Parts: sequence; structure tokens; C-alpha cells
Amino acid sequence: MKIEYYKEFSHNLNRDMEFKVYGYAGKPCIVFPGQSGKYYDFENFGMIEAAKEYIDAGRIQFFCIDSVDQETWLNEKENSRERIELHEQWFHYIAEELIPHIAEIVEKSNCDKQYGKFMTCGCSIGAYHALNIMLRRPDLFDKVLSMSGIYQISYYFHEYHDELTYQNSPCDYIANMRENHKNMEMYRNAEMILCCGQGAWEQSYKESLYRMNEIFQTKKIDAWVDFWGYDVSHDWHWWKRQIYYFLQFLV
Repeated sequence: MKIEYYKEFSHNLNRDMEFKVYGYAGKPCIVFPGQSGKYYDFENFGMIEAAKEYIDAGRIQFFCIDSVDQETWLNEKENSRERIELHEQWFHYIAEELIPHIAEIVEKSNCDKQYGKFMTCGCSIGAYHALNIMLRRPDLFDKVLSMSGIYQISYYFHEYHDELTYQNSPCDYIANMRENHKNMEMYRNAEMILCCGQGAWEQSYKESLYRMNEIFQTKKIDAWVDFWGYDVSHDWHWWKRQIYYFLQFLV
């Protein structure tokens, strides 16, 4: 398997950021790490191996990136406004710096093949990022595989609310989005798969997914929302099974 490592300076974050690429061709997919995770977690926890069939066939290229979650979503001791502002800087790093660089890598890798927009993927808090960023920038992303995410920002920021937390809370901004909003048509033409187990440590994630599903149905956004069994826990063992199963429908 072709694997490449990159380290580059982000002007939005004023720091070096790292990512790894797995595969030589196919749909470019941005992978967000889980809670307290790093860009190498997908490889270390067996997710790349689980998707190996699709990677080796040139159907997908994974771009596993780093987050700043330890300083934002998970750093509840710090000032909430500063936390969400740093998250926005990370969001702009992805949209304005990372995606153009990845587009250059994809163009060189795929030569004469065109794969259009990008895909997002993630587990746990990475699942939230995968959906939120896809929904915020449907001009860049048209597919998402989101496994065991929580989609309302109050879970992480509790009683704190401002305009930045609102625009990062899918359960809020999609619920309030007007029918004539420019993003609606792009959502309806996108492919979205959201999955969650119903076993150990999945209760809060299941409840959030139920709410997200209700909102999608109300807005007539055709997302595939799949609840797995009561033996399916919030764990890499199940996410490996889910990614192998769902990729056949996305790439």
C-alpha cells in the first residue's frame, strides 16, 4: 500500500500540522481522529487494514489529519470563547490550506481521473467533525461516513452559546435552515451515511443520532441513518466492521 507522510505549517493555526495519505487513487477522503486522537490512529487501530480492499483497488484515498480537540472541545477548563475561536481557525486551516494541498496531491496521483468533491469520515468526535465540516462546506464535500458521533455542540460547551458554537452545531443550524438556502440542494445530492451502535457507551451517541435523523427527515434530506444492534459498543472493533461494510456503497 502506498503511504505518504506530510508536515506543513498552518498560517491559520500558526503551527505545524501533520497528516498521512493511504492509497494511490480513488475518492479522496478526509479522516478526522477520534477523541484525544492523532492522525495515525486510523492506522494504529486497524481501520486502514479494514478498508485495505478498497484502498488497494484504487477506489479511495484516505487523508488522515490531525485535530486540535485537546485545546478546544475537550479543554473545558479554558475560556469557552477562546476554545471555539481556535476551532474556527482549525476549520479555516482545513478549508483554505489543507484542501488545496490535498487537491494537488490528488491531481498528481489520479492523473486523468476526476473524483469531484471530497469525502469525510470519522468515529466518535471525529464523526461529529466529519458531518459538521461536510454540512458547512458542501461545495467541497459530497460524501460522509460518520460513525458514533454527537451532533449538538452543547454536549461539549454545555451552557455556553454564541454565533460560533451555533454554526458548529448541526442539530441547531440544520433544524433552522430555510428551505431556499443555497446548501439544501447540495445536501440532497450528497451521500450521507450516519451509523451508531446501541450497546455499551453508545447511549448519548444514539440519542443524538435519533435527533439528527428527525431533522433530516423534516428537511427532506435523504441520509442513510443506521442503528446497529444492542451488542454494538462504542469501540474500534465495531468501527472496523462498519467502515468495511459501508464503503461498498460510497466508493
